[in-house]
Amino acid sequence: MNDEYVAETEELEDEQQELFEHFRFVVDPGQAKLRVDKYMQEKMQHSSRNRIQKAADSGFIHVNDRPVKSNYKVRPGDVVTLMLDRPRHDTTIEPEDIPLDIVYEDDALMVINKPAGLVVHPGAGNFHGTLINAVAWHMKDNPAFDPNDPEVGLVHRIDKDTSGLLVVAKTPEAKSNLGLQFFNKTTHRSYEALVWCNFTEDEGRIEGNIARDPRDRLRMTVLPPDSEQGKPAVTHWRVLERFGYTTLVECRLETGRTHQIRAHMKHIGHPLFCDERYGGTEILRGQRSSSYKAFIQNCFKLCPRQVLHARTLGFKHPVTGQQMDFTSPTPQDMQALIEKWRAFIQGTTNDTFAE
Repeated sequence: MNDEYVAETEELEDEQQELFEHFRFVVDPGQAKLRVDKYMQEKMQHSSRNRIQKAADSGFIHVNDRPVKSNYKVRPGDVVTLMLDRPRHDTTIEPEDIPLDIVYEDDALMVINKPAGLVVHPGAGNFHGTLINAVAWHMKDNPAFDPNDPEVGLVHRIDKDTSGLLVVAKTPEAKSNLGLQFFNKTTHRSYEALVWCNFTEDEGRIEGNIARDPRDRLRMTVLPPDSEQGKPAVTHWRVLERFGYTTLVECRLETGRTHQIRAHMKHIGHPLFCDERYGGTEILRGQRSSSYKAFIQNCFKLCPRQVLHARTLGFKHPVTGQQMDFTSPTPQDMQALIEKWRAFIQGTTNDTFAE
């Protein structure tokens, strides 16, 4: 056989076999035997068990430098790695010239009014064009601010398709102080939300642990408050305006869990309007007429996101101790949607809602 052909074939095989480490976990000394797919699912909460099992089938899950199947049971001291056939994406935060709506700024912090559609922090599928890239650009001439330093930057987050206020710390001292205020629940935050269905009461309280939904790792679910799973979460709501089939509410947070308002409202049967992840893009209440269905579809087009806005934010300044309170006006897409619902109910008799 031609030596040149053999060498070329071996070189191609070497290229095909080259793997790159993406994640590494060392199993704790007290860890009981556990299937590696379940172990990795607990460690990588944004990945489904099905995807992890497929990775194992492809030879991408290694234990102690050897590929294993999904049913391998990890033992204390095992080194578990995810090896993929492509290099890990560089997660270094680079400055990008993206406009920011800065509500307030001083040497310690900045309060930003985030538009809907802007991802807050780089992550899977969104490595550029985020709010923190914009902050890095805004702070590029400040040598003391390193956007890749976890001791500065975002103190809390809001979802991509949620609009409204958040605070960014410029110094480690400010971030530590603000983070403690959020932890101790001394901050004040309220949201505006349009939800499906009509609340019979004027105000209420939702309490239930927030945890990842095992059937959909991109969605959260609500468990009983005394559950040992998930994290405790409390949301207070108050009716602002009723539209018969939908209700505009104010939500105040005691805690700040991932998707808290979205999951809590879904849990009590009031998903956020146009919230695809939690079933809000279905017509959950109303008439059967084609004109009503067309009206709802036009509403979805007018505000094509979950109708949720972080309206107010309050905290004590980390340096001066002064109370700082901020309010963001209802964004244009939400305001247009609310006005559309107002016009709809004004042309509808009260008998229509008595279903």
